[in-house]
Amino acid sequence: MPKGAQDGNSLERLGLTFVCTARRYTIVRPATFSFVHSVSTDSSDERPLDRRSFVSKAGVLIASAALAPALRAEVGGAHGGGANSGGVSSVSTPTGGLAKASAVDGAPEFFEITLSELSEGLANGRWTSRTVVEWYLEAVEKVDRGGPSLNAILEINPDALALADALDEERDLTGPRSPLHGIPILLKDNIGTADRLHTSAGSLALAGNIAAHDAFVVARLREAGCLILGKSNMSEWAAARGRGAIGGWSGRGGLTKNPYALDRSAGGSSSGTAAAVAANLAPAALGTETMGSIMSPAAICGIVGLKPTVGLVSRAGTIPVSVTQDSIGPMTRTVRDAAILLSAIAGPDQADPATADAAKYAEKDYTRFLDPDGLRGARIGVARNLFGTSVVADRTIGLALDVMRSAGAVLVDPADIDTADGVWTFDAEVLAYELKAGLDGYFASLGPKSPIKSLKDLIAFNSRNSDRELEWFGQETFEYADRKGPLSSPEYQRTLLVVRQLARTQGIDATIQGHRLDAIVAPTESPAWLIDVLLGDNTVQGSYVVSAAAGYPSITVPAGEVAGLPVGMLIMGPAWSEGTLLRIAYAFEQRMRARRAPTFRPSIEMRR
Repeated sequence: MPKGAQDGNSLERLGLTFVCTARRYTIVRPATFSFVHSVSTDSSDERPLDRRSFVSKAGVLIASAALAPALRAEVGGAHGGGANSGGVSSVSTPTGGLAKASAVDGAPEFFEITLSELSEGLANGRWTSRTVVEWYLEAVEKVDRGGPSLNAILEINPDALALADALDEERDLTGPRSPLHGIPILLKDNIGTADRLHTSAGSLALAGNIAAHDAFVVARLREAGCLILGKSNMSEWAAARGRGAIGGWSGRGGLTKNPYALDRSAGGSSSGTAAAVAANLAPAALGTETMGSIMSPAAICGIVGLKPTVGLVSRAGTIPVSVTQDSIGPMTRTVRDAAILLSAIAGPDQADPATADAAKYAEKDYTRFLDPDGLRGARIGVARNLFGTSVVADRTIGLALDVMRSAGAVLVDPADIDTADGVWTFDAEVLAYELKAGLDGYFASLGPKSPIKSLKDLIAFNSRNSDRELEWFGQETFEYADRKGPLSSPEYQRTLLVVRQLARTQGIDATIQGHRLDAIVAPTESPAWLIDVLLGDNTVQGSYVVSAAAGYPSITVPAGEVAGLPVGMLIMGPAWSEGTLLRIAYAFEQRMRARRAPTFRPSIEMRR
């Protein structure tokens, strides 16, 4: 009996039928399936950015059907038309994606496959890039559009299959460009691609925007032979638009749901990216983070997320929030895959001055740090003052610490970051200045034909389209930021200095040096919270705030689960310590083995 077949009764109660025939799993749905939602309105005021303005928020209350995992099924069918440039809850796929049923019937199993396994199979001829891409397109159709309808994928590359064919032909003629040759990679919707995909940060204001140039990281991926599979949904404008922003919601893409419990948040702002990787809709992806936008969704969607040191990976070509905090990083199902993807994108870029030192610190191959015995002798500080946001998450991390200790780690407990609580008070002001400067600069780069030329124009667009853009929450953060001066402002310079002292000098650096630590750990965040548009996120910021404000690296790794919801462990360190963090994270992952594939339940199960 396939997983989830025992859930037939719950499917029937929702008017759905589960059919299993000859290894094909199908969900037969009624013509309509309605849900009830409520709307909360919030007027603008003069208050500065609140503590939650730049992190993921909750979303729409959704009643969703249970679905047994269909990813292991090999199914037939055909895809629909071209690229999606707008529409809520819409995904488009290339025409003729599965014209030959035999290609599907003979497809291998890619469920939970790693980048190394994909690379090996492509190298030895077990499958082709086209076969791989076809399988993921079917996964999108079955899971993202149908079934649980995660709504994680905003747009599929209309040229995906043609690119796969070209990469297969190139492999046959001249060999692979790298171990990533022919492997599809998903991108968050704020990472620019100069192809037929749009780059919109989830906003209807940029629904028609085609980037003039590939972002630096995209160029690096293409050079390695990667295929850009599509763009993932995200918290619109990286959750930087207004108070009460809904995690995983965008005006262009609608709401992304958590694949572990469909009534819970997928976090933000790399929400769709995390949900897609967790649900096996892509083998790996790139997300972006300003403050928790990789860490939060990765943790609550049960995957690995890596935020590099600001300056290790170029942000050029990516829609910005913060010049001092924005970072692009891998979102994968394993630590090894994160190391592989980081190796492909790290390095200097003249278009991003922050990467001036990357030539000294970037590694060509981060997998060399992966040691299953890497916890032995490692001095790891436990930041107890970053615990306390979730009793159940704290309990889970407590068990994980026992595993670390048994693997030979030396735990320094406590090793508090004493300045952590004060960071956000000042960092919110820094982000307000940088948001305006960054967006104004990005809009100017779009040229005279762009209808949006400044943050002020964007605010006006949202007001004109309030029925579609401002239905769920406002744009107070935008309005507050638009009143700020330039980055040369003395107030900005003073506040940035305070933030760096609190987060770096007196914060992470002082803790690392004072206790002679290799890294610091804490729960990444609470388990996923219920989606609630009336009250917003029923959570507080996770332990990533101080690391994000410092511009230092961090990685979150699955550490266990509570009621079927993943709990992540955050591992952070000083600048340029990616190798050390990967070593610790990999050894922990190999001991803990906490990653579980999602089962798309409608809600969590509680003991009576």
